[in-house]
Amino acid sequence: MTNPYQPQPSPYLNTPVPSGRPRMFNSTIVKVIWILLPIVTIGIGAAVPFVVAAVKGVIKPWLAVAYVLAEVSILGISTAAAPDGESPFVGLLLIFLIVASATHTALLDNDRVSIGK
Repeated sequence: MTNPYQPQPSPYLNTPVPSGRPRMFNSTIVKVIWILLPIVTIGIGAAVPFVVAAVKGVIKPWLAVAYVLAEVSILGISTAAAPDGESPFVGLLLIFLIVASATHTALLDNDRVSIGK
């Protein structure tokens, strides 16, 4: 029997505080698949992980809208700049879009990044 006058440890102070933000990835395999999405689709699916993250509540919706606008403008500029697709400028824009979206998709569940969360 415990002594009621003896100070007891509080269960509220000893339990870890859960993070209030939902997670985007459940496992490492799912994370790799989401990171590969902008790479495999050659930049056309660059905004998809951010739209899904905004729907899940991982990021704020303005960040997903910014990615959609950036993707549409980059693909529009690259199409208007060289309709035949023979310009190195088009390839450079698509490479920047693919690298940026894959990198930012990998950082969606990182606790150190707080912009847009």
